[in-house]
Amino acid sequence: MFQNELFRTATFRLTLAVVAAMIGSAAFQFFLGYSQATVFEARRSDTLLYREAALLQTESAEDLERKVRDRATDDLRVIMNVTTLFSQDHQYIVGDLHNWPAGLVADGHVHEINIKPPVRATPTDHSPGVLRMLAVGVRGGRVLVLGRSWHMRSELRLMMRHSLLVSIVPTVLFALMTGIVLSHRALARVKDMHEAIDRIMEGDLHERLPAGRQRDDLQRLAGSVNRMLDRLERLMDEIRDVGNDIAHDLRTPLTRVRARLDRARAAGHSAEALRNVIARAIDDLDQSSAVITALLRIGEIENGRRRVGFARVDLDSLADDIIDLYEPIAESKGITLAHVRGQRVGEVFGDRDLLIEVLANLVDNAMKFTPEGGHVTIRTSEDAQGVVLQVEDTGIGIPPEERRAVTGRFYRSDKSRHVPGSGLGLSLVWAIVQLHNASLRIGAARCDTALPGAVFTICFAPLSHTLIPGEEAA
Repeated sequence: MFQNELFRTATFRLTLAVVAAMIGSAAFQFFLGYSQATVFEARRSDTLLYREAALLQTESAEDLERKVRDRATDDLRVIMNVTTLFSQDHQYIVGDLHNWPAGLVADGHVHEINIKPPVRATPTDHSPGVLRMLAVGVRGGRVLVLGRSWHMRSELRLMMRHSLLVSIVPTVLFALMTGIVLSHRALARVKDMHEAIDRIMEGDLHERLPAGRQRDDLQRLAGSVNRMLDRLERLMDEIRDVGNDIAHDLRTPLTRVRARLDRARAAGHSAEALRNVIARAIDDLDQSSAVITALLRIGEIENGRRRVGFARVDLDSLADDIIDLYEPIAESKGITLAHVRGQRVGEVFGDRDLLIEVLANLVDNAMKFTPEGGHVTIRTSEDAQGVVLQVEDTGIGIPPEERRAVTGRFYRSDKSRHVPGSGLGLSLVWAIVQLHNASLRIGAARCDTALPGAVFTICFAPLSHTLIPGEEAA
């Protein structure tokens, strides 16, 4: 089983591909070298044949016949494998060949001829075969046939083949052994990862894959998986905390509802008293329903389902609508609500209803924590960074150590425990800001230890930097 997995690993398959490439490269080099050597040997043989023919053509008929018969020169004895004199009508006179070679033409050019009959033994060649042959006219009206064997090419082919086998076989064996060793190491690492994944699947969310120093692809993949597991573990912790917070926030109103109904059932109340109990029970149930509705809206927004309703939104118009909506409430609390426009405010690309909800939550929070005689100001402006929307108040403010936590679900600061609410308003604001690819900063509005105030700054990307569907094609 282990061997089957070993040979199926990507490392071993890559090794096989490399081995195949090595064999193909060696075969190509052998073919190329052999072709070049064959061409060189043919040219060399032709040169020797032409040179020897030119020398023998200068000889007299008697000396030429004697030299051919006795192989009187070193060239005829060592270099030439075939030397024969024929008459003009191709009749044998003297030499190695007793019959005119089929296919040979006395045109002064070298031809490649396959000699089937046996050739008379010579010091350099004892068998027939393919020869490079030249037939030229000589003195006395005769024809001189010279031939040189291709035995050098055969010897070269055998030598190169032997060299190829001697070199490629150890190389291939070494590459295969290296591939097996590397595949074994990779398989061992994969086995460790499988064991770690099994422990994670069994419920040990603190387990991580062995990643090492992330020097290769497998280690980098393990590192990425570990970061994903870290993120999943944090999300699981957040889900668990949210579940606990939901149970805590819903238990209180539901307990109050049950207690009131029990008391109303046990005691004999008048119709008016029962109506009051029912009304307060309905308020508690509405509070529970509001929590559930807010959670569902946050989940819907975080999933990005509302992005289909995006369009151009004028922040000045949006701020004016919020001022009109909350101004009566602000006057009843003795708070000044104002809108300060910048010199130039552009449009943003977003969902108007969601942005109204953002601004409404921020203004509502500001008015909750601003005492009588305070100020709540909405500011809209635009600069090189983008379009800016600010909500500033002169209330109790948010401590620096809590500014990041207030955007979490169900978070309630110690200063706000006495104020009605579910702790989901700023979570909803944060989700909508993220949906719009904007940034949210929380700071102090002024230097006052008693009432530092809070300022929420939302920065949107300029509309010129935003790709609006339907407009880019136009």
